[in-house]
Amino acid sequence: MVPGLEQYLILSAIIFSIGLFGAITKRSAVVILICIEIMLAGVNIAMVAFSRFITPVELTGQSFSVFVIVVAAAEVAVGLAIILALYRQRHTIDTDKIDLLKW
Repeated sequence: MVPGLEQYLILSAIIFSIGLFGAITKRSAVVILICIEIMLAGVNIAMVAFSRFITPVELTGQSFSVFVIVVAAAEVAVGLAIILALYRQRHTIDTDKIDLLKW
């Protein structure tokens, strides 16, 4: 049995929801970055599924998915650099204790 578009979208929504729940509830900045990557993986699954079932000849969903992966890699690099700088300054990566904008 070949899964249909609905099954892929349900999988995508579940993965995105897991990532969103983790990004909202966790305190560690590294875990939040990982949860954002999980959310992007769910979006990638949805884009490829829509592309596969709506326009199977064109590779628009796959090309957008590759673009999202490249942007996610750059986001992780910048995010880890920011986290390392904050850790060197504050000696913590707990998001509740990082209050750089308070007076």
